[in-house]
Amino acid sequence: MRSGVKMINTLFIGSVSACFELENSCAYFNDNEYSVKLDGETLFSAKTNVFSLFDLRPDREYVLEVTGQETLRFKTAKETCAVNVKDFGAVGDGISDDTLSVQTAVNCLPEGGRLLFPEGVYSVAPINLKSHITIELSENAVLLGNTDTSRYPIIPGELSDIVNGESVHFGTWEGNAAPMHQSLLSAEYAEDIKIVGKGTVDGNAQNSSWWINVKEQKMARPRLIFFNRCRNITIHGITAQNSASWQLHPYFSRELDFLDLTINAPKDSPNTDALDPEACDKVNIIGCKFSVGDDCIAIKSGKIDIGKKYKQPAIRHTIRNCIMQFGHGAITLGSEMAGGVKELTVNRCIFSHTDRGLRIKTRRGRGKDAIIDGVLFENIKMDGVLTPIVINMWYNCCDPDRFSEYNTTREKLPVDERTPYLGKFTFRDMECTNCQVAACYCDGLPEMPIDDITLENIDFTYDPDAKPGVPAMRNNAEKMCRAGMYFDNVNKLTVKNVRVEGCSGEELLAHNVAELSKE
Repeated sequence: MRSGVKMINTLFIGSVSACFELENSCAYFNDNEYSVKLDGETLFSAKTNVFSLFDLRPDREYVLEVTGQETLRFKTAKETCAVNVKDFGAVGDGISDDTLSVQTAVNCLPEGGRLLFPEGVYSVAPINLKSHITIELSENAVLLGNTDTSRYPIIPGELSDIVNGESVHFGTWEGNAAPMHQSLLSAEYAEDIKIVGKGTVDGNAQNSSWWINVKEQKMARPRLIFFNRCRNITIHGITAQNSASWQLHPYFSRELDFLDLTINAPKDSPNTDALDPEACDKVNIIGCKFSVGDDCIAIKSGKIDIGKKYKQPAIRHTIRNCIMQFGHGAITLGSEMAGGVKELTVNRCIFSHTDRGLRIKTRRGRGKDAIIDGVLFENIKMDGVLTPIVINMWYNCCDPDRFSEYNTTREKLPVDERTPYLGKFTFRDMECTNCQVAACYCDGLPEMPIDDITLENIDFTYDPDAKPGVPAMRNNAEKMCRAGMYFDNVNKLTVKNVRVEGCSGEELLAHNVAELSKE
């Protein structure tokens, strides 16, 4: 490598698109604008650390040049064929129902084939995907969800095999096997699926009844894109928006790449989480931009029945060079985490005006397999986040027993098979400006304290016009405003080179902390 020249990290190379990442220590944005050349031709200028190339040719060698970076040679993947969805009768005028044409095209596509959606608006009801295919959405191509809710079939939660009686799992909602409406795009028990391009998948929920009286709806709303027990999935470049509920929901799946995506929903839209990997293994979320009405990323592993039955943790997740705007939590763990969450690394991200930065939600009753451990946040910038760090073992939403004595008493209870565990959490090299409610709020159980929290090289400053609010969703929560760092029921707490400027009251409040180290 030449002196002063940096490497380019290759994230994905498909047959017609590729994604790359600049190696630096910057969060989401590069220090300087740079130009991108392909085979000597300047394509565009950019400033984000992650950038993409589209409209490439399959099985072809390219030379990539980026200002200040080492020249990179790469070759696109081969494919067996590429066909146009309009050749199967799709119209793309936004009025005609293109469902049958699109589904027929998918069904007919051979292994290793690519289905192209050229510019147009393709009105569709749910579409089933299959293994070993690529879906390419061209710029200004939109897959638009049908607004007639009766067009979304019911997927059963769990069925018994008619021969051996074993359960076969299909549908889910909020951590349980449950019937649900079929998602706009979905695949079950499939592999090697790619959805790429500069186009859009739009659930169109704002023009339907999906967001109306959601608590009164008898069946779980569809997700926008759903993968159940799939592997080797890549979603690259597209915009996903306006889902009936969660936008992207991979479930018990593995080897998943979500790259350079834009995911949008109105700030007041119900349960429109951007990306919720549940009980998944090896997930990369890199270079994405989120702005939604609920959590931006919510990592889950089921409620206690699912956790006990499958014992599948959410494991080996990497989130890097992403920007989260608005939403309840930038990155949430739980509350459906009965299978556990392990080996999570979040690096070089920006959180802007979310309610919370890291948001951990658990409580008594999630179970002994509900272990969250090995969580690292580093090189993070937050602005306007009400409470940057929340670790809450008293989450009081959703379940029927949330107001029970078992889940409200602050008395120390016996540790049993219902008790969750929170292990090691490390936060370092973070800049948190314009906080409002509190800098940090961590509240463990008296019978199962949070084991180990480290805060290092962090600056917290406050919005001068901060408004009072509740730092965590728990019973009997008291409002705070410009509060410092609050800890209760923690075994080991390390606070090193942390600056809290402008808080109201004590910078550090530590209750029931067995071992405290402050430098």
